[in-house]
Amino acid sequence: MFLFATLAEATQYLNFREFMGEHSEIAFSVFGLPIRWYALAYLAGIFLGYWYLLKLIAQPGAPMARRHADDMIFYAMLGIILGGRLGYVLFYNFEVYSQKPLDIFRLWDGGMSLHGGVIGVLIAIWYVTRKEKLSFLRFCDYIACVVPIGLFLGRLANFVNGELWGRVAYVPWAIVFPNGGPEPRHPSQLYEAGLEGIVMMAVLAFFFWRTDARYKPGFLFGLAAIVYGLSRFTVEFVREPDVQRQWVVDMTGLSMGQLLTVPMILAGVWLVATAKGRRQRVEPVAGTDSVA
Repeated sequence: MFLFATLAEATQYLNFREFMGEHSEIAFSVFGLPIRWYALAYLAGIFLGYWYLLKLIAQPGAPMARRHADDMIFYAMLGIILGGRLGYVLFYNFEVYSQKPLDIFRLWDGGMSLHGGVIGVLIAIWYVTRKEKLSFLRFCDYIACVVPIGLFLGRLANFVNGELWGRVAYVPWAIVFPNGGPEPRHPSQLYEAGLEGIVMMAVLAFFFWRTDARYKPGFLFGLAAIVYGLSRFTVEFVREPDVQRQWVVDMTGLSMGQLLTVPMILAGVWLVATAKGRRQRVEPVAGTDSVA
């Protein structure tokens, strides 16, 4: 009786396929090759982020010039793709890929880790700043300000793909997702888009444009880590854990995403707390004004 009651109740909720269609993950096709929303989200995030980065470095005291931003686009793309994929393999599906290592290169099958992508981008920043003799932390501060654009678009793509849905819920805005069973679920992708994208963007923009935070190396970078970390940690309580990592939840009470986020939050708190002590006279790489 309980099962029938649940199914009956679930029919009152919005069904994902009714308004997104059977192949919502495909935006369009070119010569028979399907172009997926996720790929478009990656490209749009990178190019919109680049456009915004140029606005940021046009301000006095910027830690990089236009040519450094141009170089960073290429290395950031490599870091996102390679780091995101390897992070997914190591953190979420190592058992499967250790049996079929060549499947690691099947990017079209999906499977990317945001934590892995962050590590990949940090390695890219380290390489560029070391090669050009720039400040690593100040470079990270500026890159952190553009990251929410990609996060927002990426989470919207997750929603359009009908993946990474939330736990079963009977709130009015719950949705019945494909492959998620007949029960309505939290649209956790939209929660993350709002928190990791819109809220994080607003917080970082305020501190960049309205305060002197960008002259305190590591402050904006640390603030981004805190906002993202707390957002992800909170949403994970209503997001369905990855099936292959359910044992992590059973053992610790926390999901793999939450465990990976904890060191990020702690590092962010340390960076923000110590940023004032790292402030020094900033001579611009771009622009004309120095800032004390």
